[in-house]
Amino acid sequence: MILTPAELASLSELRHASPHSLLGMHALDGRKGVVVRAQAPDAARIELVPTHESHRPHFPLTRLGDTTVFEGTTDAATEIYAYDLVITDHAGQRRQQRDAYSFLPTLGETDLYLIGEGKHRKLYDVLGAQPRTVDGVRGTSFAVWAPNARRVSVVGSWNHWDGRAHPMRLLGSTGVWEIFIPGVGVGSLYKFELTDSEGRPRLKTDPFGLYFEQPPKNAAIVWDTRRFQWDDASWLKRRSETQWLRAPISIYELHLGSWRKRSAFESWSYRDLAQPLIDYLRRMAFTHVEFLPVSEHAFYPSWGYQVTGFFAPTSRYGTPDDLQFLIQSLHEAGIGVLIDWVPGHFPKDDWSLARFDGTALYEHADPRQGSQPDWGTLVFNYGRNEVRNFLTANALYWADRFHVDGLRVDAVASMLYLDYSRKDGEWVPNKYGGRENLEAVAFLRQFNELTHTEFPGILTIAEESTAWPMVSRPPWLGGLGFDFKWNMGWMHDTLGYFKRDPVYRKYHQNDLTFAMLYHLQENYILPLSHDEVVHGKGSLRKRMPGDDWRSFANLRALLGYQWMFPGKKLLFMGGEFGQVAEWNENASLDWWLLGHGPFHQGLQDWVADLNSLYQSEPALSRSDYEAEGFWWMDCGDHEHSVLSFVRQSPIRDIGDGVSARPASVVLVILNLTPDVRRNYRIGLPKPGQWTEALNSDSQRYGGGNLGNAGAVTAEEYSVHGQRWSALFTLPPLSILVFRAS
Repeated sequence: MILTPAELASLSELRHASPHSLLGMHALDGRKGVVVRAQAPDAARIELVPTHESHRPHFPLTRLGDTTVFEGTTDAATEIYAYDLVITDHAGQRRQQRDAYSFLPTLGETDLYLIGEGKHRKLYDVLGAQPRTVDGVRGTSFAVWAPNARRVSVVGSWNHWDGRAHPMRLLGSTGVWEIFIPGVGVGSLYKFELTDSEGRPRLKTDPFGLYFEQPPKNAAIVWDTRRFQWDDASWLKRRSETQWLRAPISIYELHLGSWRKRSAFESWSYRDLAQPLIDYLRRMAFTHVEFLPVSEHAFYPSWGYQVTGFFAPTSRYGTPDDLQFLIQSLHEAGIGVLIDWVPGHFPKDDWSLARFDGTALYEHADPRQGSQPDWGTLVFNYGRNEVRNFLTANALYWADRFHVDGLRVDAVASMLYLDYSRKDGEWVPNKYGGRENLEAVAFLRQFNELTHTEFPGILTIAEESTAWPMVSRPPWLGGLGFDFKWNMGWMHDTLGYFKRDPVYRKYHQNDLTFAMLYHLQENYILPLSHDEVVHGKGSLRKRMPGDDWRSFANLRALLGYQWMFPGKKLLFMGGEFGQVAEWNENASLDWWLLGHGPFHQGLQDWVADLNSLYQSEPALSRSDYEAEGFWWMDCGDHEHSVLSFVRQSPIRDIGDGVSARPASVVLVILNLTPDVRRNYRIGLPKPGQWTEALNSDSQRYGGGNLGNAGAVTAEEYSVHGQRWSALFTLPPLSILVFRAS
């Protein structure tokens, strides 16, 4: 096997797409013996020694001209055998290592076929950096999809970031480049050095990197997220058996870096956060915590929504193992973990996904399809098999390796509409001439089907701000397949109402009632999220009108209305104790406020009690999405800004077609002006005593302590279409909750 001048030039100039066919050990053509070639930029001398059998020939390799390619032959061998290279560098330092070019590909034909079809569910097990043992040799295999690159090399801390040391081979027509490098293990830094489709050099980070240097550095770090020892099987079993539509879900939305800080400049790590967060969530009785995106992101003020490492927890707070520890600890405490997931766009950083191999690989080439004007980012090409596979595998990865209990999908509307935030002429219609992104619709359905099939009990939640139909209905009915959808309309209308001076509220009561006209169309979550306390909007507390007393009374009523209204709950951190300042990702929440007067502590106690009642009272969660679960007692008293409604759990069937009374019934009354309403008669669906379960005006919460002496008794006096009723005292700016005895 004689190396031609052209072949030698292709190796030394890094133009050969299959360096393994020339480097490594090969039988000599037409005669006895073997030839060995190695490419070692820092080598002065290279000697081959057998790895296992000392009787095998060992011999020197000679430099070919002025290149970095060395070659040696022997006619004493009749077959290929395992060998090491003993390399002496120009400083006289010697090292002995297995030759990376003596190993077969670590991806099989099935892997390559599934990658081409876009159906490799565990793509993260074959692409990227995979620590493994091959033929008894420990090392790391590297694989990357770059179909239009002319050459790809792995560069890292072990080869002095020199692309000549480890050029990769192209595996057939898949566009996947691969190499196994002995001796490279967990903790090694690496990137991919490419010659792109236009012949330009590019240095790219790994799209499948599992761990990265802390920004602004961007090298990937070899890691193994399979090694964590999970012990949450009982939690996962319970999760899979829970009917989440009929279970209490109360979500505490949290930004990891600013919930609490060790100092003004140092955030808590994942491990530091575990016990304090568990203690707090238990005290506040939240069922779930939702982390703003945990994936690696270079630009911190994006809050994680401009992802540069889709498979990597951000290293700002620790290692992947540390995040796994945090999630397991939360599971052990009975708390579910949701994460924000961002499959709608990615940033334009030239070292990341953008034009990865010199072409629009992950994004659309046409900026009318591939550019997101709102955020200055790029849009994924959902019509490409490999791109869909990248994203679906990413969703499965977080469920598989990190045991997350749900994915809240960001900015779904931007994915669904081709003209999202675009003017006429700035977008390309679909094949039918419409504005719907058909490829994105197919992707979202596939994502939901795969996620729910592979991980029973996991939740998928859409942040979708339009009237797109059946977002939370199954694909076989024509829906997108999400479990839940954020109710952005409820959020907008409700906040719009509560920020008004109470004197004007009588003209806007429909803002509070309108949501019930469409409530049963989707499985809604009621969000008061981070988006409502940024960009000059101010905190929830600052948006409430009036002095401290009135603004906190308003805020208690707002949160009480959120918890009592049908739908699951979400509240961004700080809202539960009346954070005054607008949220700042660089600063801790103002926990000192809890020692500053009665109102902040009272509000925190109010939210804890809301959660406790919510979890203990079936009427408040079991029938969120059933028509029988909610009805207005009276929503027509606009003049006094008083509303009342009933929540009840489903009717129980006791056999033979006979139904019992509802299992539990709750009456909720809101008085949303500063005036006290005495002897205010409201209908009741049942006779007997009704216990005052919660009163936002209680002194415990910072209120004036007006109420109903703990209970009222129903009289047989018809009002509001009910046979029974009672006279109530309605405190100012309050919400009252009564439970049927």
